[in-house]
Amino acid sequence: MKPKRIPKPLKPLHSPAHQESDLQPASQISNEQPKNEQALRRSLSENEDALRKVFTHCSDVVFRSVSMDQARRVLIVYVDGLVDTRLVDDAVLQPLLFEQPAGEAPANSLKTLEDKLLPVAQLETISSLDGVIACILRAQLAILVDGEDKALMADLKQWEKRSVSEPSAEIVVRGPREGFTETLRVNTAMIRRRIRSPQLKIEALTIGQFSQTDVAIVYLSEVASERVLEEVRQRIRRIQIDGVLESGYIEEFIEDSPWSPFPQIQNTERPDVVAASLLEGKVAIFVDNTPFVLVVPMTFWTGLQAAEDYYERSLYTTAVRFVRYGLFIISLLLPSLYVAATTYHPQLIPTNLLISIMAAREAIPFPTAVEVLIMEVMFEALREAGIRLPQPIGSAVSIVGALVIGEAAVQAGIVSAPTVIVVAATGISSFAIPRYNLGIAHRLLRFPLLLLAATLGLYGVMFGVVAIIIHLVNLRSFGVPYFSPVAPQLPADLKDVLIRAPRWALHGRPKFLFGHNRRCLDLRRAEGGQEG
Repeated sequence: MKPKRIPKPLKPLHSPAHQESDLQPASQISNEQPKNEQALRRSLSENEDALRKVFTHCSDVVFRSVSMDQARRVLIVYVDGLVDTRLVDDAVLQPLLFEQPAGEAPANSLKTLEDKLLPVAQLETISSLDGVIACILRAQLAILVDGEDKALMADLKQWEKRSVSEPSAEIVVRGPREGFTETLRVNTAMIRRRIRSPQLKIEALTIGQFSQTDVAIVYLSEVASERVLEEVRQRIRRIQIDGVLESGYIEEFIEDSPWSPFPQIQNTERPDVVAASLLEGKVAIFVDNTPFVLVVPMTFWTGLQAAEDYYERSLYTTAVRFVRYGLFIISLLLPSLYVAATTYHPQLIPTNLLISIMAAREAIPFPTAVEVLIMEVMFEALREAGIRLPQPIGSAVSIVGALVIGEAAVQAGIVSAPTVIVVAATGISSFAIPRYNLGIAHRLLRFPLLLLAATLGLYGVMFGVVAIIIHLVNLRSFGVPYFSPVAPQLPADLKDVLIRAPRWALHGRPKFLFGHNRRCLDLRRAEGGQEG
């Protein structure tokens, strides 16, 4: 089945007409059962035949039959590799075979199994064949008794999984060293360990016709905006796809502007970043089988903020942010400004520097724009090769390749030394952007700005910058202006944009999230008892 793109919302979230939502409750989203389900039969042989027919040629599905007495049998069905076989032996087979209740008839009913025999924490009774099949595929063990039209589902899941380790893409000098894994419950437990409040809600969903991927919407009930939360539910509920293998599948379906180069959904591997976002009033989307968690809504300034900004002192963080913003501008505009200045506006360059640049370019056969374009493409090729190669080889190829190719190109007279310096400075500056997906946007925009500079000079660069700013101002993420709190300007929220105010001054949550609980800790001002 071909995936269908979700139609964009007809009205923005802040519109009064959008405040009333026709969404069904989360429980109906996650527990909705298809109509006309096939019910289980009282005959165990009929149920076994139906299950064996469904799991034909499934060699990993185990059928284990146990005789309880002369009249009845018990059938156990599970997927090998998804269930802990040691627990199956100790918690299911041993009680059924050897631990009958003293002074009572042999255990031949589901009620007796559930109440007196099976030492399993999570047991569920299901009466439909489709429900039993779904639970088996979700790593549960099915127990069917002859003469009963229901089945017991025991949660004994256990599979090989990656241990918790430090995220490789979001390394910090000071801060937690653990990152998310590919197991959904491990990831939600990391958040629950950081936010020990009953207001932390985790709504379960299932997406994918064949993959049946578990998805969780996580938020703080009295902090997150109801309008943003309902919009998240609605967009996820409308996803129709065969399978979800990574959170990027969902990200493409639910983003506001799919053709914008700027990311409108934040992704992270760090539990502390997700916990901090939830405390601000945002909503997190967890997807099974991936360590990347989606956080909405996202603003432009979020992409320039690192997790370490909130673990160091505010004075140091503010200074680092100014350096980061300067490097951000350099990575975006330096190549185009260099091309525009050397091609159309040499009078803007100091005389000695201009003479040096012209002397270096005297034997170069290509125009400046072609030089920069060649080196930019080569730099991107080296960066991509360094990512795809094994880690011990990738770093060596990136460094040695850049040095060798750059030096050889200068010696061969293909490019000039100033061009190599400009491209190298641009590449180094781009590494200072904390969010990888925002860095991709800058890498894409660098080439249109370069073409504008080559054709129109500084006027083309100015035109490109104005177009980018207009696009950013009009962009939205789940109804929240992408350039908030700068445009529209919210003075109370500017304490954490260009600067990072001290922790004791950050007492209010962002106002652009439309949340109810605006003030941290829900305290009241001492003067006059007005809520902050």
